[in-house]
Amino acid sequence: MDLDPFVLARIQFAANISFHILFPSISIGLAWILFYFRYRYHISGDKAWDYAYLFWVKIFALTFALGVVTGITMSFQFGTNWPGFSEITGNISGPLLGYEVLSAFFMEASFLGIMLFGRKRVTARMHVTATGLVAVGTSLSAFWILSLNSWMQTPAGYEIIDGKFFAVDWFEIIFNPSFPYRLAHVVTASVITSAFFIMGVSAWRIFKNLDGPATHHVLRTGIIIAAIATPAQLVIGDFHGLNTLKYQPAKVAAMEGIWHTEKGAPFTLIAWPNQAEKRNDYAVTIPKLASLILTHELDGEVQGLEDFPDATPPVALVFWSFRVMVGLGSLMILISWWLFWSVLRKKEITRAQLLVLSAMTFSGWVATLAGWWVTEVGRQPYIVYGLVRSKDVVADHPAGMVAFTLIAYLLLYAVLLVAYIGAIRYLSGKPAQSMSVLNELPVPAGFSQEVQ
Repeated sequence: MDLDPFVLARIQFAANISFHILFPSISIGLAWILFYFRYRYHISGDKAWDYAYLFWVKIFALTFALGVVTGITMSFQFGTNWPGFSEITGNISGPLLGYEVLSAFFMEASFLGIMLFGRKRVTARMHVTATGLVAVGTSLSAFWILSLNSWMQTPAGYEIIDGKFFAVDWFEIIFNPSFPYRLAHVVTASVITSAFFIMGVSAWRIFKNLDGPATHHVLRTGIIIAAIATPAQLVIGDFHGLNTLKYQPAKVAAMEGIWHTEKGAPFTLIAWPNQAEKRNDYAVTIPKLASLILTHELDGEVQGLEDFPDATPPVALVFWSFRVMVGLGSLMILISWWLFWSVLRKKEITRAQLLVLSAMTFSGWVATLAGWWVTEVGRQPYIVYGLVRSKDVVADHPAGMVAFTLIAYLLLYAVLLVAYIGAIRYLSGKPAQSMSVLNELPVPAGFSQEVQ
């Protein structure tokens, strides 16, 4: 069997970015949650918040470290497999990545040491400040990375001279048409991922009676965050979808499985997209709903993939990834409000609810990965949408070399992922070292120390 080095290079980059995004999807939101824990302890003196901070800062440090390492590995891909991208767009992509290092990474690296090791070496106010600046740094890092990614999706503020991009207006480049929606969507997704992460771990610890009131504080915090952020994401996603429809209609057509331009397009719940025959097999549809969602009119016209014969992405992967993302997002809304209703009514969290939350611990990862696949695969065959095709910037490596490095990456990532989850499992199953102190603290309303 002949292996296509271009396809292998795409798979390798997809594997790298998919593994990398797992960790920022937690660390961005978790950094702000840690700042909240630290600030609550600073203003209240409640030792439960201090214990919550000390427990979760260990997990944050591990997550942050893996995010940095895998981010460096991912950046190597531009030089090893996609040198044409840097050559053509380097005048724009280089400065944006440089701004991320100068303004975000340096801030994170500078204050992370104080955050992790300076709790008893600096004043309480300085430690709170350092924790807050690390949170700002993680968000600022997302700002610059997403600015570049969004520019690749909706390029603006440039001119092309001799086949290379040059900046004309940096404001238009940074704040390109899709950037505000993409930034809001990704940051909110990280907050939701972090909320379900801390809820899942806390629910498991409560279920096993391994912790005291600190864990209840964390669980309630996660419930409130998720109850607010999940419906907000629904609204943000709608605006993001309308923006994508305007600038990348082929991606939206693939997301919805719409092959032919039509008015009153139905929404396809499930189907098997048949790209060869340009139809959906075994489709279950709801009449006119796609037009209503995309144009906010029952008889609104939606372009089909037939209008983009030279810019059709792999439809099945985009179609199903979108449904995984939306399906999990809807489930997260239901679960978070189910738990939030119990908290509002000051009812005890049941064993069933704890088990559901435990099962949803890493659900944010799945939804985030699905969303990234929609975004990245949906822009194919372009690397800079509408201007530069991916096949024109790939390195001319032998297929065997790319296949070997791909297998090496996958094996390494599998080991790291198992180790990471194993470390989380170990920390989650470790009894609290401060139980004698924490047991003297009151349990928040709506929770009980012993789950019935």
